[in-house]
Amino acid sequence: MRQQKKEITDKNVIDNLLRIAPVGRLGTTGSDGYPRIKPLNFVYADNAIYFHSAREGEKIDDILRDNRACFEVDLAIAYVKGRQDDPCRAAYLYQSVIIRGKAALVHDESERLKALSELMRKYQPGGGHGEFLEAKLAITAVVRIDIETMTGKEDLGRGALRERVLAALQAGTPLPIVTQGEDG
Repeated sequence: MRQQKKEITDKNVIDNLLRIAPVGRLGTTGSDGYPRIKPLNFVYADNAIYFHSAREGEKIDDILRDNRACFEVDLAIAYVKGRQDDPCRAAYLYQSVIIRGKAALVHDESERLKALSELMRKYQPGGGHGEFLEAKLAITAVVRIDIETMTGKEDLGRGALRERVLAALQAGTPLPIVTQGEDG
């Protein structure tokens, strides 16, 4: 990482970001050799990333051809507006995680059901989703990314703004997207 001061060194912060981020981005290598990035729903469980997919398609083809994968999540915290006298003070406050690992189709039925249940708990936390239908399970693939490396990065601002951001993150309180030049 070029800017060590932005590295997230607390694994609990990284784990929390992986739990709350609503969307992840899967990076694979396409059949033409170009990188592909696909946004998707995911869950972080048992130190792995899980997502579901159709049993056929680009993602599955890419993984079967070359199981190396990259996975990214980020959380937009606030945009700090520049000032009339110094527009370069504009900033984007964020947290992000980049994972490298190996992706594999999950064939074990209990692991598949556990991953799908975890996905439902994340995206429908109130429950009420019922049982998984056999017909749907038959056409649904579950993929696990076994994590090899994981790095986190953040910019939470400086001074008073940073303290405000940290307090809001701890409390789970969202900050406004636009902050008026409060970059400390």
